[in-house]
Amino acid sequence: MTPTPGIRSELLFTITLQAGTPMRYGATPIGERIVVPVAGGHFQGPKLKGRIMPGGGDWLIHRPDGCTELNVRMPLQTDDGADISMTYRGYRFGPADVLERHWRGEVIERGQYYFRIASFFETAAPEYAWLNTIIAIGVGERRADGPGYDVYQIL
Repeated sequence: MTPTPGIRSELLFTITLQAGTPMRYGATPIGERIVVPVAGGHFQGPKLKGRIMPGGGDWLIHRPDGCTELNVRMPLQTDDGADISMTYRGYRFGPADVLERHWRGEVIERGQYYFRIASFFETAAPEYAWLNTIIAIGVGERRADGPGYDVYQIL
């Protein structure tokens, strides 16, 4: 078997989330626990598009070193009615002033901080069964309409 040089990817979709009101649990032994409901949103890409359904959430930890660990589960529904579970973990880290602006909901361009996720999917829909066997990487930013990612399937 000949190794493939480098890693190849292709855009799976662009997704924008609508965040609900954060619930702050306070300082735990590993950092400040904050749970942010995912109230909705939308996604669109070359192979699928649709909306984020209610019921998801981000169980994040704001660590003492300033890094925020993301741990998200959310239900997606495609425009043709297929239900897909999306889960991801990631990190958001950067200069303190940029992160404060992010928490206030200000637009933050990608180059100003590190905001990355590793995504996995689960579905029973036969036409989207290929999602059950891929890994996707997302590059995030704080947009005017909420946090969002360009999500790339790793080939």
